[in-house]
Amino acid sequence: MTMVDHITGAVTRALRNALRQVIGPAIGACVVAYFVYYAVQGDRGLIALKHLQGEIATAERVLDEVRSERQLMEKRASLLRTDHLDLDMLDERARSMLNLTHPNEVVLPRTPLPDAVEPHLPAPHEGITAAR
Repeated sequence: MTMVDHITGAVTRALRNALRQVIGPAIGACVVAYFVYYAVQGDRGLIALKHLQGEIATAERVLDEVRSERQLMEKRASLLRTDHLDLDMLDERARSMLNLTHPNEVVLPRTPLPDAVEPHLPAPHEGITAAR
């Protein structure tokens, strides 16, 4: 064996030994990086969790608004039930639905407010009736 072959063999063995010591931890680091990336960016990661929590908060706010609107409607409907009839509510609904007034009443026209002020209220009536 010549000196060059001896040096080449030694360098080759040193490189193989070094690669064995580096390849294992490098593969392990790549596996850990893969799982960390998908724990943050993946479909069920931290960013997706924050997005989902925002959607839940928005849906809960909408649910609260709908519940309050439903309670108001149930309260108004309960005033029109036959077992507990509120005559003022009946008179108001009949006049509104039939667009009728008494001869001695004055109708004051009302301009509708912009939608930004009253987005949850139904459209205003043509006018408001008031007794003389």
